Amino acid sequence: MNCHLQSDDSRPHAAAAPQASRIAHYASRLPQGRSRRSQTAFSLLEVMIASGIFFMAVFAILAMVSSVLRNARSLRRTELDAGMVAAQVCRTNKLYEGTESGDFGNLYPDYSWETDTYEVQTNGLYQVDIVVHRRGLAQPVDTMSIYVFSPDSAIGMGRPTFR
Repeated sequence: MNCHLQSDDSRPHAAAAPQASRIAHYASRLPQGRSRRSQTAFSLLEVMIASGIFFMAVFAILAMVSSVLRNARSLRRTELDAGMVAAQVCRTNKLYEGTESGDFGNLYPDYSWETDTYEVQTNGLYQVDIVVHRRGLAQPVDTMSIYVFSPDSAIGMGRPTFR
């Protein structure tokens, strides 16, 4: 019995033929001397142009952020605090009871200060109440009370000057 069976093994071979013709077609379109790999990669010129565009965009964004931060910093209003006057009071060697006032000169032209100094204990402990005002505002900008130990201070003597 001679039986001839035909199988469907011919189909994969039939599919391989069109694939081979496609590869031959694409290979014929490549210029001579170039491989398929160099056709899919970027050239050095394309990479340099892309990196140049990227860096220009990054520097433009950084310049914009810097400008925004500078503008925000200029809008921030820094108020003067009583710590400057407190440092000046503590810097002197002697305290005197009474009230004093003054300004900050050209450093802060619209601000003035007042101090009220009195002895709390008989051993030389003084309390200094400091109030900082700004011209045109009814409320004080800052207030502070500090205690200063100054046993060398004389009661009722002349007052120190702040410069």
